[in-house]
Amino acid sequence: MGSLQAQEFASLTAAGDVSLEQSLAWHLRANHYPPVPLSMIQPCIQAIEIGQRYQWGDADLNDRVDLPDGVLWRGEESAPAWAIIEAHHLDAFIQSEEEE
Repeated sequence: MGSLQAQEFASLTAAGDVSLEQSLAWHLRANHYPPVPLSMIQPCIQAIEIGQRYQWGDADLNDRVDLPDGVLWRGEESAPAWAIIEAHHLDAFIQSEEEE
């Protein structure tokens, strides 16, 4: 169910009906237990942007994203984009070249 909702949120964003921030807020709160703090919206957006650029050959999924205060990844204040994409199930928000 969560994957289908993420795809729907991503579709609404791609269609311009809902902002990416709002879609991610819904996704992070409704599709995760426990809900992911909304402070992770901006790091998720950065990870999505890196994931998109990776498909074009302009980025590396190991590029680091700063985490909000109080959030650590393996004891560090930043995480690789792939870890954020994976942990927050963001694949649906990364458009492939065929989708554009």
